[in-house]
Amino acid sequence: MPEFALNINGRDVVANVDDPAMPLLYFLRNELGLRGPRFGCGLGQCGACTVHIDGFAARSCVYPIGAVRGKVVTLEGLGSPENPHPVQRAFIEEQAVQCGYCINGMIMEAVAFLRRTPKPSEEQVREALRPNLCRCGTHLRIVRAVMRAANT
Repeated sequence: MPEFALNINGRDVVANVDDPAMPLLYFLRNELGLRGPRFGCGLGQCGACTVHIDGFAARSCVYPIGAVRGKVVTLEGLGSPENPHPVQRAFIEEQAVQCGYCINGMIMEAVAFLRRTPKPSEEQVREALRPNLCRCGTHLRIVRAVMRAANT
């Protein structure tokens, strides 16, 4: 059985998996019990499974565990309930969550985007989050939350 040395949320772990093509998402949820990244479409199209690999947003439902080279950060690794990441805090302050299914992807995508574009326009935020699907209608609050985080 192949072994893969990974760094997940600052912790070194070894993944013993039968198939190196297994999606990273399955390991994160089933083996490590991380519930931030969610299974949505399974095709890398909705964004619910987004994690960071070396600071870049990646769709973990289609990212093979055998291809992971670098540090993986999930929603749980951004901040804590006592000390949330500024984007997490902004989402709380703007009450940008309704059903919550897309929020992992929205936050993870926003954090990666704000690293590249620290002072975005509202249009840039909308464009950056466009690939992430949200069906419950909190888009305006999500955009306000990202703009709030950018202005802190």
